[in-house]
Amino acid sequence: MTININGSLLELFDKYGYQDLIKMLRELGERGQVEFVSSAKYHAFLPLLGKEEILRQIKINDQTNAHYLGEKAYRPKGFFSPEMGYSKHVAEVVEEAGFEWMILDEITATGKVGAVDYSKTYKIQGTKLKAFYRERRLSNAIMSAVVRNTDSLAEAMANELAGDKYVLTGMDGETFGHHRPGLEKLLENVYKDNRFELVTISELPDLYPEVVETEPVPSTWASSQDDIDRHIQFLSWKDPENPIHAWQWELFNLVNKTVRSTKVPENDRELIWRKMDIATASDHFWWASAKPWWSLEMIEAGAFMLLDVMRSVPKISQKLVKKAEDLYLKIISTACDWQRTGKVRTMAKAQRTITRIPFKDRTVGRGGAEEGVYHAFIKMMRDLEQKAVQNHEYEKAILWRDAVFKLENKLDIYEAINIIDLVRLEIPYEEIEKTIDKYKDEYRRIRGGQPEQRGA
Repeated sequence: MTININGSLLELFDKYGYQDLIKMLRELGERGQVEFVSSAKYHAFLPLLGKEEILRQIKINDQTNAHYLGEKAYRPKGFFSPEMGYSKHVAEVVEEAGFEWMILDEITATGKVGAVDYSKTYKIQGTKLKAFYRERRLSNAIMSAVVRNTDSLAEAMANELAGDKYVLTGMDGETFGHHRPGLEKLLENVYKDNRFELVTISELPDLYPEVVETEPVPSTWASSQDDIDRHIQFLSWKDPENPIHAWQWELFNLVNKTVRSTKVPENDRELIWRKMDIATASDHFWWASAKPWWSLEMIEAGAFMLLDVMRSVPKISQKLVKKAEDLYLKIISTACDWQRTGKVRTMAKAQRTITRIPFKDRTVGRGGAEEGVYHAFIKMMRDLEQKAVQNHEYEKAILWRDAVFKLENKLDIYEAINIIDLVRLEIPYEEIEKTIDKYKDEYRRIRGGQPEQRGA
């Protein structure tokens, strides 16, 4: 397995008494069962940072990880950019830092899903850096617990692994056991099942030596094709229409420039830089997006961290401190106003409803045999729900129950695409087509020749 553990997380393991876990990770790395990658220590969003900020986040992350895991275990060849955030600038800095590859989402390859050939490996144009693309559909199936055992995983992988191919999944560690209680058993059983040949990412070039040049597009693992086409793929961290984001970045840049340009006494330097490193985290920007993510507490915490850094720098102009305080107040007062007036709810609702057409409208609403497509998918989902209950896969059963409810009540909007993809993971293509044809034929059989047909 190839995994990322940020240095800040290892510090928390140490702080809260999980030294046994650190020891186990170190042993796994030393034995080669786990390959560690590097990252930004405090989950900074790298596409929006300058070269020096990116390099510092990498440096302090590697120092911390090497300290806890040991240099024999922690020898990262690859790099995970938080949120799989990518830009050409990030790739250039990562290459300069000495890494050989990055893991990116498959949409980053071309701006569209489904364009990656998993019988080949990729090199980023204009660099020596390789790109390995996370396969989205299977990753989402695992994260949603649609697959809960090795049999359903093998079935879901059948299409992806037809021929001599590999598949690369990627997800948050808390998927296994925290977000999805019991799903850690799937991970354990995958290692016991000889149908799966597991390799680290760094082993892939030797197994698949054909290299194709790639020109990735700026994006994240959450980006959609529409986001990329509209050049808003970083909307959650820097929305041009969001004044809170503008003030957050103005405050960040002011504080960052002050820290970097001020000669700080040695006894103050370590504390100030540690505060600045933590304040570089991306969370407070993300929670200020209101499309739909929102948290007053996180917005205030991030703004205060930056203000606290500014106040900690000795012998700087009080004018600079006052400017930072004014920006802090603008951020907090505007956030409170948005919360109080309901603007946050309005923005979130608008984001959810942009150009979204329910599956029922795309099928039943179009009339004709397309109505059969709708009823075919409802039938298949109900059958999948019952099958999941019989197999004691209750999260999967809930997923299908909720999917049917959403489709029937036009609450699915963009989710329809994801729901139908999940059906295709569960049911062989030929069976889906037969079911759709059956319902289309039945529709044609009972459909009269007049609009006022009765009894259908």
